[in-house]
Amino acid sequence: MAESFGVDPERYDRSRPPYPVAVIERITAAAPGTDVLDVGCGTGIEARQFRDAGATVLGVEPDPRMAEIARRSGLTVEVATFEAWDAAGRTFDVLVCGTAWHWVDPVAGATKAAQVLRPGGVLAPFGHVYELPPDAAAALAAAYRRAAPDSPLGADARSMLDAYQALYDRAADGIREAGGFGEPELWRHDWERAYTRDDLLDLVATSGGLTSLPPDRAAEVLAALGAELDATVTVRYATWGLTAVRLRG
Repeated sequence: MAESFGVDPERYDRSRPPYPVAVIERITAAAPGTDVLDVGCGTGIEARQFRDAGATVLGVEPDPRMAEIARRSGLTVEVATFEAWDAAGRTFDVLVCGTAWHWVDPVAGATKAAQVLRPGGVLAPFGHVYELPPDAAAALAAAYRRAAPDSPLGADARSMLDAYQALYDRAADGIREAGGFGEPELWRHDWERAYTRDDLLDLVATSGGLTSLPPDRAAEVLAALGAELDATVTVRYATWGLTAVRLRG
């Protein structure tokens, strides 16, 4: 699934929302400097935000299709998984990862982060999760059950906004096991975004559950969801994240 997001990188870049300014400010305020390593930078959404906030950003991205979109906006991106990436002796003030740290081994990733962060530097993975209105969420789950019976996305789950915390609890456990950092601080930022029906379908189409399906089945899921959406839909978001400071010495 991790390799499926680059199927349509232009759609991904235009439909995935930027991160709240408060999230960018929180991380930059905690960092001792402005040299940023963006792991799993994708098409460069958060990298551009940190660059616009005054940082110097280097991206690492395993999918060359996604990396190419990021480079078009002037970002420097090296193609590799973080675990295999060669830092070549370079170190950074902050390591960020936008909605991608769950694709990195939590212990190996934290261990490598400790190696590339300067003393006092900050490890800061974070990520969006959104929740559709109840009727639309039920229609989406039912469509998944028909088109992809084996997909866990067909379950009527508890609030996705709350469930996403588990990814960052796992990341925090990996940081503790790896060592080299102070106690991770878990945080959450809630917000909302209004979409037209077509724009929301464009967003949902970039989810891993759909990008990994055959095109005809993905279209079936989107059609079922579209039938339940109003012309304008307000979607609730939570941005979960954590910060951990690299110990000195």
